[in-house]
Amino acid sequence: MISRTTLPGIKAAALATALLISGSVSAEESTAGFVYVGPVGDHGWSYQHNEGRMAVEKELGVKTSYVESVAEGADAERVIRKLAAAGNKIVFTTSFGYMNPTNKVAKQFPNVKFEHATGYKRGDNVSTYSGRYYEGRAVIGTIAGMMSKSNVIGYIASFPIPEVIRGINAMTLAARKVNPDIVVKVVWVNSWFDPGKEGDAAKALIDQGADIITQHTDSPAPLQVAEARGVYAFGQASDMKAFAPKAQLTAIVDNWKAYYISRVKAAMDGSWESIDTWDGLKEGMVLMAPYGDAVPADVRAAADKIRDSIIDGSLHPFAGPINNQAGEEVAKAGTTIPDGDLLGMDWYVEGVQGDLPK
Repeated sequence: MISRTTLPGIKAAALATALLISGSVSAEESTAGFVYVGPVGDHGWSYQHNEGRMAVEKELGVKTSYVESVAEGADAERVIRKLAAAGNKIVFTTSFGYMNPTNKVAKQFPNVKFEHATGYKRGDNVSTYSGRYYEGRAVIGTIAGMMSKSNVIGYIASFPIPEVIRGINAMTLAARKVNPDIVVKVVWVNSWFDPGKEGDAAKALIDQGADIITQHTDSPAPLQVAEARGVYAFGQASDMKAFAPKAQLTAIVDNWKAYYISRVKAAMDGSWESIDTWDGLKEGMVLMAPYGDAVPADVRAAADKIRDSIIDGSLHPFAGPINNQAGEEVAKAGTTIPDGDLLGMDWYVEGVQGDLPK
């Protein structure tokens, strides 16, 4: 299964006796439990989910617990079951590969509510949720297209799943709208969190002529390489400016706070229902970090216009005309690729170089 980390999972023996929990809270006192595939210190995906968990505690005055660096498969199932058995009213499982374990445990605990991030399988007591990160990709693509001097953008990708492919395509489309000469080079690292691989990928892309680096991986390593090599980059999942104050142009920020607060509250007051949520810039689930000092005024204005147009509905990042990598038209002018096709996207748009891994 796809994993958001290359770190080893927590051993079963340890899981039988303990949870990594916030403060001194015991699992039995927790109202909401969270399962993270990476460490909370990744400064990306798991970090932002943990920010949402802490917002729940602050807003609702409840205690929560979490387990970090949990591999998919048997380890995940044991952790999810332990959190459900401990008395949590609701359990959040925050990686695609937790989908089957979540639904399996949910059937065993019909009175516990479960929320699975980025999945598609739901049940009477299982909801799914994700963000429209591709909307943020349209914003950063506009910036990259306007600021690149080499006309080469480097993209560090995790796994060839629709979520990641959508991002590559949305950024490429936006960049080529403002600069038709842009090409995008992709390096697949087959990991969500591996600073060494991510850093090496950034170096390789810069050596191939990329003067702007973007990523769909979770560590700040690519930004740090960009800072050291004197090129620009974008943060991922959180504002990573502290790691690269000169290189970061902006970052796509995953904002789970409002969603987690509302769903925990619903589980507590009995109003919780099984739903599918896919929100973006308009709803505030996707945010853009402040612009770096290197972003010129005209580029800021253009990026703001893209963001605001997506929010007010006058622009969709996948509005036609759109050609695929082979130059074949896949969306005519005046049409938009529907959500169902976006959710299953498995092809590159024109301007992306190389073959898509199968």
